[in-house]
Amino acid sequence: MTLHQWKRREIITLFGGAVIAWPLAARAQQPERTRRIGVLMAQAADDPEAQARVAAFLQGLRELGWIEGRNLRLDYRWGGGDIARIRRDAVELVALAPDVILAGGGQVMGPLQEATRTVPIVFTQTPDPVGAGYVASLARPGGNATGFTNFEYGVSGKWLEVLKEVVPGITRAAVLRDPTNPAGTGQLGAIQAVASPLGVELSPIDVRERGEIERGVLAFAAGSNRGLIVSSSGFAILNRELIIALAARHRLPAVYPFRFYAIDGGLISYGPDPIDPHRRAAQYVDRILKGEKPADLPVQAPTKYELVINMKTAKALGLDMPTTVLARADEVIE
Repeated sequence: MTLHQWKRREIITLFGGAVIAWPLAARAQQPERTRRIGVLMAQAADDPEAQARVAAFLQGLRELGWIEGRNLRLDYRWGGGDIARIRRDAVELVALAPDVILAGGGQVMGPLQEATRTVPIVFTQTPDPVGAGYVASLARPGGNATGFTNFEYGVSGKWLEVLKEVVPGITRAAVLRDPTNPAGTGQLGAIQAVASPLGVELSPIDVRERGEIERGVLAFAAGSNRGLIVSSSGFAILNRELIIALAARHRLPAVYPFRFYAIDGGLISYGPDPIDPHRRAAQYVDRILKGEKPADLPVQAPTKYELVINMKTAKALGLDMPTTVLARADEVIE
């Protein structure tokens, strides 16, 4: 090979390398593609519990490299418990053509699936998604939605068992429930299954608006040896301050489905952590943004249930908390 031929080959090689390297460098300088997530929460925007759930979701996304304002845009809607508003919000979010929607609560899932059967949805705090028709099965959801349930119905029976253990003399218990909540029937059934063996007569109180809460509790409280069970529903969460205040006013020992009720002054709560599923939901959103389908991601159940006792409320009611219950408590609020 002559010197001239060698130089010519080197030039071609160098030039070819530059041609290959240039688009790689150019691509590296391109801004990341921004993905869009819709967030529809059942609660009001100023609800501290709702803010904590969204914060956990955002933290989970950040840990996976999704940063709002860099490669992520989030569109929020807050239903405030108003089903008509939630329906409008669902339609609005779907019209924005998001890559995926976070459905914060079972109350928003129906309206979202009415609005779309194609946009991927990751739900949280949604009881019995199979019975409600949101997914085909827990193992293989099969449609455009997957996520995290908040209860197995059998847990509802534990509410009455704990209440009876704390106040053995209870002979009647009211079950505060939202009859429009599809999961309400299953929860009531689980409570009824343990009521007779425990010697407790149940009195369901159906509530659809705030006035019915006060009237129902007032009518039930006119007697002795009574307690209150607050079932899991978006309506009860939105009105939890009123419910806790009524239980205190009428001196009704009450058990609630989530820790934040006890934090807010409720006597006892037994249920799953409602914050953790929102952090875990970020993992499902990440997988969907990277190409996986909700149809193939199994619905997950809670991994832990927490017993929380508010001792200040117990003292106000004149209750001596059994040591057996205190020993099992995950948290005791002094």
